[in-house]
Amino acid sequence: MELREAIAARQTTNGPFRPDRVRLADQRRLMDAAARAPSHFNSQPWRFVLVEDPATIGAIAAHSGAGMTQLLEEGTFWSRYLRYFHFSDEEMERTRDGIHFDHMPKALKPFRRHLFGPTGQLLMNRLGVPRTLGDDNRRLVAGSPLLLGALLDRSEYRPRDLSGFYSLIGLGAAIENVWLTVGDLGMGIQFVSTPMEFPSRWAAIGRLLAVPDDLELMAVFRLGYLPVERCRPTIDWSSRHRKRFADYVFRDRCDRPADDLEGDDGGSAGTGRT
Repeated sequence: MELREAIAARQTTNGPFRPDRVRLADQRRLMDAAARAPSHFNSQPWRFVLVEDPATIGAIAAHSGAGMTQLLEEGTFWSRYLRYFHFSDEEMERTRDGIHFDHMPKALKPFRRHLFGPTGQLLMNRLGVPRTLGDDNRRLVAGSPLLLGALLDRSEYRPRDLSGFYSLIGLGAAIENVWLTVGDLGMGIQFVSTPMEFPSRWAAIGRLLAVPDDLELMAVFRLGYLPVERCRPTIDWSSRHRKRFADYVFRDRCDRPADDLEGDDGGSAGTGRT
């Protein structure tokens, strides 16, 4: 795949993977791609743990699912993230960011703005929706043949020093290399973010992975091969829009939008899913 195509095709997989084990040769390619990322003084502050043990994956999945249920029941999810939700093509075209709930049963479409918000929380709690979605999340993670833990060396990751900032840039570049390589291997990847919302759950995952004191667990991702036939979930979203160049690129000074970069396509910078 050409680099430009790989970048444009990059996406998040929010559906299930095939149960097949990720081939060791492919795991090696992912880790080699990560190692090719730039880092401050070639410090290579990243560390990765590849998780295939079903018991460990199941335990992490349990934390992810329970965390999702708690976020939804308490309303924390809506208060933190509702601003990223859009419910029409017009909204997406205006903001060109966030996610578009574009796929759901027709009967729910007239009520979608209320379902995904504080006013719908009480009804969803009464109907047990948080537990259902939490269990869906748990099964999705548990069914992943490979988890990838991303860590930083604490001797480099010192948040109060510039080295902490530099190491985060390096880890971000390494993860992007992994993400692009995933697409070339016919695989998918998704950030398992829910446990990070709860310090106690995140600490428990650190213990499951035997993270030593000199490393900091920064993120966990689930990976696997994509099924041949993929069906969208009953309620699903897309995030193909990208801001226009003039919204995020400036020329010489930050008060001068780079209008000269706009083209016939409206300046959409890529079509990948978030």
